[in-house]
Amino acid sequence: MLISVGIVEDDAEIRFGLSKYLNSQPEFLCNIEAESVEEFLKITHFQDPPDILLLDIGLPGMSGIHGIPVIKKRFPDIEIAMLTIYNDSERIFQSLVAGASGYILKSTPLRKMKEFIIELYQGGSPMSPQIARKVVEYFHPTPRKKKESVLTNREREIVQELVNGLSYKMIAANMGISIETVRHHIKNIYRKLHVNSKAEVISKSFRGEI
Repeated sequence: MLISVGIVEDDAEIRFGLSKYLNSQPEFLCNIEAESVEEFLKITHFQDPPDILLLDIGLPGMSGIHGIPVIKKRFPDIEIAMLTIYNDSERIFQSLVAGASGYILKSTPLRKMKEFIIELYQGGSPMSPQIARKVVEYFHPTPRKKKESVLTNREREIVQELVNGLSYKMIAANMGISIETVRHHIKNIYRKLHVNSKAEVISKSFRGEI
């Protein structure tokens, strides 16, 4: 397994340090580094996009949050994790709604960063522990009446596994079903909830809409 990783970060010291670490690990190839979304888009005109993109929020030019849908439109299969100092609920929510699959603080130790990237590559939605708590607090500010779910019991179980950040492979193993069956259930979940991404499913779950 060789995971290609790109980094969009305007702080050169952070960018070079993280790139050096990732390239020292046998699982990774970090061959795209940019200081802005615009530069990343120029680079990927001439070479393939990475599997995983670590994207800062506070960037010169287009912000990381505004850059997510632009990047995803060009490269629908790319997995994006925000790599940022910001841990406020509003930016977290905006990033997830825009299409980010993970949210990692820059203070995360490199070894844990490595685990997060592998988890993201395997279909998970990694978040720093502080971020996970913020997400819960954001979506549950006050108790609300839970409406009847349109999902089956099995589909709700799969939603919970997605919320827990598990990959399709891990969900299949936990539930004793095939990965194709997991994909079939998730397709039905998307259809019933009128969503197009894991992030939207997770958002609805946290808001008590499932």
